[in-house]
Amino acid sequence: MIKITYFVHGTTTDNENDIATGWEAGELSELGIQQSKDLTAQIGNQQFDAVFCSDLKRAVDSARLTFGDDYQIITDERLRECNYGDFNGKPDSFKSDPKQFIEQAFPNGESYTDVETRVKNFLDFLKKDYDGKHIAIVAHQAPQLALEVLLGGKTWPQAIDQDWRHTKTWQPGWKYVLKY
Repeated sequence: MIKITYFVHGTTTDNENDIATGWEAGELSELGIQQSKDLTAQIGNQQFDAVFCSDLKRAVDSARLTFGDDYQIITDERLRECNYGDFNGKPDSFKSDPKQFIEQAFPNGESYTDVETRVKNFLDFLKKDYDGKHIAIVAHQAPQLALEVLLGGKTWPQAIDQDWRHTKTWQPGWKYVLKY
């Protein structure tokens, strides 16, 4: 069994301007920088055996601001946001109906099930080297939804419909358990 605590990266300038960053780097906004710094205290005395994050800049910056020098931060491209293809860096209006991209890829991008495949591959990697450990992950919306599907027992439509982002009910970490 592996315990996973998932943290979403801080708010970006794109988030504040309703832009879907996708596979673009993205910059933390002033709010996002403060959120990431504040998260350190909100985590409290939780200890992790490893900290992983997406290799996209906004997640790396968030992880560094939150965990500082206390942990080695391991970047992993499998934890990237969904590749929105032609919609990377564009207005996020397509997110009003994201279910159309569960199986069908974004134009010149990937589907949510492609993200699920990446995250499953990452979880399989964890099984080999992190048995019995507590892992922190700093990443994006689509990888978290994939965890809801893979470890939370939800379907993709349920994960999308019940996403905390709809109600803005952020919390300092979501807990998952990888049993095998």
